[in-house]
Amino acid sequence: MPLEEGKKAPAFKLTDADGNTVSLADFAGKDLVLYFYPKDDTPGCTKEACGFRDAWKEIQKLGAIVVGVSPDSGASHQKFAAKYRLPFPLLSDPDKKAMTAYGAFGEKMLYGKKTVGVIRSTVWIGPDGKVKKHWARIAKAEAHPDQVLAALESGKS
Repeated sequence: MPLEEGKKAPAFKLTDADGNTVSLADFAGKDLVLYFYPKDDTPGCTKEACGFRDAWKEIQKLGAIVVGVSPDSGASHQKFAAKYRLPFPLLSDPDKKAMTAYGAFGEKMLYGKKTVGVIRSTVWIGPDGKVKKHWARIAKAEAHPDQVLAALESGKS
């Protein structure tokens, strides 16, 4: 279910790869690109993460922060981030509470079959904590970071 643009983003508290607690409030006053992905070091997730890595300097120039969220452990995130030199934090959501609140966990189609799992999606949260844009279901992981960058550059949702 897509999040409503212009509404307050759901609060969350998750842990980063080092075990530190990170919450939505930590990003107040900044543009936050919160992207949800199924699993570290899998083909689509790696392409998406590397796309955000490659666009990192431009995203930073626009004053935005990228944060990835998956159910993986902190140790898995550390390995994934080190292997691909990811400059942004990865958060763990093992019980999928944040993912559920953001519409990033539920029923989806996988290889033509209905299944329940992580739905690749991204939410752009503005400095005021409100949803500026919600990409509810991302079909092409490798092309998505460029879509996000284009939206940030245009400044529009």
